[in-house]
This record gives sequence, structure tokens and C-alpha cells, in this order.
Amino acid sequence: MAKIADKYFVTDPWNIIEEGFNPEYSSVSESIFSLGNEYMGVRGYFEEGYSGKSLIGSYFNGIYERQEGERSAYKGMVNITEFMVNSVNWLYLRIKIDDEILDLSNSKIKDFKRVLNLYTGVFTRSFVWITKSGKEIFLEFERYLCMMDAHLAGQKLEIKPLNFSGDIIIEAGLDFSNPHEMVRENLWNLEDKKTDELSCRILGSTIGTKQKVFSCCKFSGDMTTMGDLKASSKIVGKIFRVSLQEGKVSTFKRIVKNISWNGARQSRSLCEFYSECETALSSLEEYDYEFLKKSSAEWWKNTWDISDIEIKGDELNQQGIRYCIFQMHQTYHGVQEGAVIGAKGLTGEAYSGNTFWDTETYCLPFYIFNNVKAAKQLLMFRYDTLEEAKKRAKELDCEGAFYPIATISGKECCTLWQHASLQLQATTAVAYGLWHYENVTKDKEFIYTYGIPMLIEIARMLASRGDWNNDRTYYGYYGVMGPDEFQMMVNNNCYTNYLGKETLDYTLQVLNQYRETRPDNYDNILEKYNLTKTELDYWQKISEKMFIPYDEERKIYEQHEGFFHLPHVDVDKIPTTDFPLYHHWTYDRIYRNDMIKQPDVLMFLFLYNDRFSTDVIKKNYEYYTPRCIHESSLSPSVHSILATQIGKDKVAYDFFGFATRMDLDNYNRNTHEGLHTTSIAAAWMNIVYGFGGMRSDGKMLKFAPSIPDKWEGYSFCVTYAGDTIKVLIDKSGASFHTLNGTNVKIKVYQKEYTINGNEIKLPFVFEEE
Repeated sequence: MAKIADKYFVTDPWNIIEEGFNPEYSSVSESIFSLGNEYMGVRGYFEEGYSGKSLIGSYFNGIYERQEGERSAYKGMVNITEFMVNSVNWLYLRIKIDDEILDLSNSKIKDFKRVLNLYTGVFTRSFVWITKSGKEIFLEFERYLCMMDAHLAGQKLEIKPLNFSGDIIIEAGLDFSNPHEMVRENLWNLEDKKTDELSCRILGSTIGTKQKVFSCCKFSGDMTTMGDLKASSKIVGKIFRVSLQEGKVSTFKRIVKNISWNGARQSRSLCEFYSECETALSSLEEYDYEFLKKSSAEWWKNTWDISDIEIKGDELNQQGIRYCIFQMHQTYHGVQEGAVIGAKGLTGEAYSGNTFWDTETYCLPFYIFNNVKAAKQLLMFRYDTLEEAKKRAKELDCEGAFYPIATISGKECCTLWQHASLQLQATTAVAYGLWHYENVTKDKEFIYTYGIPMLIEIARMLASRGDWNNDRTYYGYYGVMGPDEFQMMVNNNCYTNYLGKETLDYTLQVLNQYRETRPDNYDNILEKYNLTKTELDYWQKISEKMFIPYDEERKIYEQHEGFFHLPHVDVDKIPTTDFPLYHHWTYDRIYRNDMIKQPDVLMFLFLYNDRFSTDVIKKNYEYYTPRCIHESSLSPSVHSILATQIGKDKVAYDFFGFATRMDLDNYNRNTHEGLHTTSIAAAWMNIVYGFGGMRSDGKMLKFAPSIPDKWEGYSFCVTYAGDTIKVLIDKSGASFHTLNGTNVKIKVYQKEYTINGNEIKLPFVFEEE
């Protein structure tokens, strides 16, 4: 793996610290210092304005715009994209002394420092501004997003003149005038704006989708009002004067309330939204800046109590994994109807804010074991968009539901036909997510109510998208693209076929359990979804005859028919200057050899780990790993997890090397576009499923802990069976207990234990290779 760390930030276990301002790194820092609370997100841009390179990014989950391209003459091609749209800049400030405007691209400053406190969620930035006339002013900016009420946020500016007394002018407002970077134009119409003595409000509507964002704020501090801000027709705000005294700190604060409405998958009407807007400003009177800040910090404390991963002896990865956990909770914690996890979360515009199949395979495990409510909400998004998936199936000449490979509203947003039409893994990932959720939580009621409708339609798609071979001896999927994505229009991709079989089996299992436990209602299910015994028997037959390409002698699964006979590429001999390959190799060149982008066979060996022997995993790992170039940020974690399982500890740690710090150290040189959210989730899995040896695909939660040589110890928590299990590992072994004292059955090194509030300590047990 030819990826090199670009280490820039100060190493600290609970803080992300930037000391000194580097304009060349400013865009990266904007991503790193992003704040979010699922409902809204804001990049770490300079609120006072910056004429250098910057993305003033403010986003709301589920607020998107739509672009329509030229319609193809071919059926099933997608010509519409939807993207999370850049919204109101509710942090807007301008600062002026003696007609000189603060702009870090031009102004003289010293002692610059940015700090994101992961424990409290508070972001601060400070420096000394030296004006052209020689005045020195210490400025400290602070912001936070409220985690209890996701509509609320706070901003504070502290000003301390170091060598003078005099006035400073602050312009503060709410700004809808910024362009969306991807299309380089502003995508908002203004519906309303208004100011009062110490407050302002604004209402914007997206030009195409007519979705709404309302923002209002209440100002307070050591200032006097001078009048209204008239900077632009799409900005509303106030102008304030602060009379400064040398050596004395003056403050300027505001509390912000933001409300969005996208019209889809939301229980409230547009009239109700407008009613909320009318009362929003008056409701801010009950809030105090410091109280909200303290309450949000308390939320983070409680969250860290059950989510923290502590690493002893490795400060770099300690900081890295806490940053990952912090961003996962910021991105999603189950507070908003219809919210999704975009590939960049709420930190940038790359991937258009769309959600992909890795939401269910990579992100969902984090929430299952840290926030079950959020896990359920993620699956509810797929239930709410089932009708769109059914429409997409018809477009592709299939029955049932074909879930999109990239979406923000439920519609397919990928205009690359080979991905949008050939990849079935988004659909089977939904079924896998349902199965995984039930397997861990035992929440059958959720599966019976919401899972059954999805599973039936997914099974129908699987039964119509595939076909029988020429002599009808086996069933498979033809003309597909698996997770690897470097092989297109292949037949019987092993991952696709295996997940298809598992999905059909799970669907039949759920229906059989429903019939056994609720026989009086079973006929209603059959009637409601027009299910017949003939159709169910056909699904069973497909599952039994599903073709799984496998070399019995070598114990290696063939990625797809003919893969073993493809020309071989020695990936270690590819020059580092050729990466990323999509930019340096022609599309067809990438597709005509055995080079792999990311785990394909190894992926289903991980997802259904309990089904395979260590020997089979080892042989497949040793065959496929040398062929993988890890062009996807999701790739190394799965390799690391499986390497740990088969005893390749050094290799496992090497793969882990950049997992927790991919964005912090800008490994892929694209952190400026936003954070790799699903890869951040994979870093959590890398520790819990990798070194912690946890497996959640069996009948009981299992652990097989090990410890990297460089670590003195580590610990993590997982929510399970109504309690939180605390796992502590050091050089002598592993200990387990439940935080609330509940008796919980688990397996450790294949032996069953009942753990409770009393810690049990077990020595390491290693399987022989």
C-alpha cells in the first residue's frame, strides 16, 4: 500500500489541535474541524470571511437539489442526480477596525491555534490580529452544535485589545448567498427575511426541489446595535459596535435555531413547518448560550461513557479512533426522520451527500453496538423508500425492489449505468442489515412489521434478476458487477450469488417464523403481498441451486466465472504516480485483468464469518490480498480484520496503520473534499472486530481478543442484550463485565461464559494456523 501520512495536527488523546496557520492546508482543516449533529453540519471555515481558497459549507440532512441530464435512448439509464445542497451560513461574521476588515488571507496575525475538543464537542480558534496601524487584538472564536436539540447551535467571539482602547465593528447575520461548489451557482430563492433589535431570521427555498430551510438567531454580549446589514439580497443581519478597553475581554454571542423541511418522508406538513418558523425566534428566549454548551457537553460525556475506545501506548491511534467515534456520532444518532449517512457525512459535497451500500455493511454495525435507536432509523430509511426501489426494479425489467447504488431521496442517483444497473449489493445489503440487526438485537417485532415488506420485494427482485444456466442445473446472476468494481458485466460474481442465497434463505426463515408464532395473521401476509406457495417454493429452489464458484481442491472461491484465468497484474509494481488509477488508466484497461479494487470474496467471508473455517479464510486471504490495490478507503480494514483472525498480526497492524487516521493525516490527499464517513466506521470495526475478535454473525456474540505488539492495552464497549459490555485487553489477557450488572451470555475463544457486573479475566488463546 503506497499511502503515506501527511501528519500535520498535534497528537493529543482528546483534542485535534492545529498550531499555526498554513493556507496550503486550510481546506483540509475545514473538513477536519467540521461539526455536525445529524440534522445539520458545518465545515470548519472562517466565519469572519476568507478570500483564500475555502468551501463555506453548511448542510442539512435530507435537503437536496436535483439536476437533470440528457435522457438516454436506452431503457434503465439514469439521467437525474440529486445532491445535498449547500445552505445557509448561520455563522456569518465580518470584523472591522479603523476601516480594516479581518481576513486571514491578507491580515497579519500571530499565535494562531485551532482546537476541536472531542470530549465536549466544542470547537475553538484563536489568534492575535495585528492591524496596519499596529493595534493588537486577541480574538477567540467558539462554536458548537447542540446534540440534545439538533435544531440549535451556538457561536461566541471573545475580543481582548492588547495595546489600545477603542471601537470594533461586527457585522453578524444569516447568509443564503453562497454558491454550491459542484455547480458553481447559488441554488436558493429567498422567501422572507426580518430583523429586530437583537435578532434576525431568514427563510430560503431551493430553486428546483422547493425544499425549505429557516434560520433565526438571537444576539447577546457587550455591544450596541448600529443598524441592519445590507450586504446582499440573500443576507439578513445586524451591525454592532463593541467599545473595547485595553486588557479587558468583551464578548459577542448568538444562539441559532435552524429548521428544515424537504416534504418527503416527514410527518409534518408545510403549514406545520411555517408554524414552527413563526414561533422559533421567540422560543430562543428560553435558552442561554452557556447552558446549551454545558448540556451538549453532558450529552457527549454520557455518550463517551459507553462508546469510548481507550488505547494505551499509542497516542497517535488513540487520537485517531476517538476522532472516528466522534464523527460517527456527529454524522448520525437517530434524531431525524428520513436522514441518511452520506459518504462524506455533512462535511463536504463529494459523492453529493448520497448514501451507498456501505451504510448497511460498514456503518450499521457501529450503531447496532453503540446506538440501537440510530440503527433502527437507518433501516427505516430503506423501508420509507421501498416504493422508489420498486419503481427502479421495473425500470430494470425486474420484479420486486431494486435499491439504488447511490441515493439521497430513494431514487437512483448514479448516472454510470455499470454501477446503477449491474450492482445488486445495495439491495442485498439492505437484507443483510435487517438480518444483522435482528441477529444482534432479537427485535423480531421490527422485522415482522418493517422487514417483511422489504424482504419479500428484495426476494422477488433476486428471483427475477438472475437466471438458470443452459441446462437448468443451477441458478446465478449474469451481467453483474460485484463489490470489486474493477470487473463489469461478469457472470456469477461469487459475492452477488452468495448474498443472493443468504437473502432468500433469510426471507423464507422470517416468513416461516412468522407463520409459527402468528398463524392467525400469516394468511393476511400472504394476501397483502400476493404471496403464493408456488413463489415461496421457487425461492427455495433458487437458493438450493444457487451457483457458488468454488475450487474444492484449493478451497478458494472464484470471484466470478473465469476470474482464475484472467491476465495477472503484479500490483506492487504499479508506480505510485499511477494512483489513483481512475485518473491515470483508461477505464477498459482497469477492467481486463485480475487486479481488485476492494474486497469482494473476502467481504462475504467477513460478513458471514461464522460459516467458514479458519483454513478457508486463510487460503482465500492469501490468494486475493496480493491482487488488491485498495483503491477504496473501505478496503484495508476488512483485510486487517481477517489477517488478525488467521494470525497474521504484523500484516494486520500494517493494514490498520492508516485506518484511524486516514483523514487526520490526509492519506488519500483528498480530505479537503470532506471526511470518509464509512471508512471512519470501518476503523471502529478494525479495532472491535479485528483486534477485539468480535463476531456478531453467529447465534451468540463471540470474542477472540489479541493485542498489537506496540500497544500496552486497550478497551472498548458494545451495547448488547440490554446492557453495555466492557472489554479490557492488556498483555496478560482480556477481561469482560457488564456496566449495569446484567447477566449476559457470550463466547470467548469458542467457550461460553455468563458475564455480569463482576469482571472475569481470561488468558489469550491462539488458534494454530
